Amino acid sequence: MKKLILFELRKVFSKRLALIALIGIILFSALLSFSTFQNKYAFDQNIGKGTGKTAVEIDKEIAAKYEGILTDKKVQQMMSDFAPTSDLQGLSAIYVYQNAMQSAAFSRFSDKEGNWNGLSVSDVFGNEEIKIGYVDGWLSTSRNMVRVFVALALAVIIMLAPIFSGEYEGVDNIILTSKYGKTKCATAKVVAGIITAILTTTLIAAFNLLLAFVFYGTEGLDCSILFAPSDYVEAFIPFNITCGTLLKYQILLAFTCTLSVTGITLFLSAISKNQIVALVAAMAIFLFPVLLPITEVNPLFRLVGLLPIYHVLAISLLSVEQMSNGMLYAIWAIPAALLFLGVGAGISRRVFAKHQVL
Repeated sequence: MKKLILFELRKVFSKRLALIALIGIILFSALLSFSTFQNKYAFDQNIGKGTGKTAVEIDKEIAAKYEGILTDKKVQQMMSDFAPTSDLQGLSAIYVYQNAMQSAAFSRFSDKEGNWNGLSVSDVFGNEEIKIGYVDGWLSTSRNMVRVFVALALAVIIMLAPIFSGEYEGVDNIILTSKYGKTKCATAKVVAGIITAILTTTLIAAFNLLLAFVFYGTEGLDCSILFAPSDYVEAFIPFNITCGTLLKYQILLAFTCTLSVTGITLFLSAISKNQIVALVAAMAIFLFPVLLPITEVNPLFRLVGLLPIYHVLAISLLSVEQMSNGMLYAIWAIPAALLFLGVGAGISRRVFAKHQVL
């Protein structure tokens, strides 16, 4: 069986389209991370302004002045330090961006003129203890990984669509069936498909985290996502977690997505005699749910949100309110993934075995 699985893995990774998809997702990750890093901007009247690496250094230096638990005293200090020094020309100060810390403070504690709006930390965050620091880099990484993991799921579909459908007329199928039997050949393909999804997801997640570490360091991983610059949707997640925890959930959901997609693709590949049909059908099923007019506040979203594409749109699942026992709703993606994978793998194995020619 081990030889069969290795043989199937070699076939998956030796296909030109599969290699193009894998290399493409790596290059896409690198390009997205580098462009995000280069487009960083920060300004401080005492330090100066800059872009790219300079901006990251400025933001880190500013964050170091206020890092730790957010207090009303720190809020007052930030409102004083970042007070507008020029006419805003009608623009609300809430949306003015000087640097990451200023944006986080003003979006919660400023009126439209840039003055303190009278709210305390407890008014905004309740009884939560908010640890602040440099979170901009890791939140950028999280946002980029949403796009990367969507592309990753499509790459997994491209790699696995031919795994059954490309074999119905192949000579390899007849030879291997004669030597090992129907069941072993079908099982080897299923196992190879699962291993492909796991290895590919691990590689892409590790590559993106490595790039983030190189660009931003480890600062901010233990800080709350709730005190984030105004353009990050993570600030609207209804509970207090750190950047590190956010990334852990996001990577977990990337695995549940690719395993769900693996189950769907194996099933479609087994019932399709044509590789293109299997590929297009799997992509359509994966992408179609985002076209449905169902928002996160709709009760139906709890069901639709467990479809694979919403796993990689991690914030969608994480923003759903916690269950009554305190468990994150996103955890339900795990049994959902096992269901997709189990049903897809089981049916594809049977269907392909029946079609094999002795």
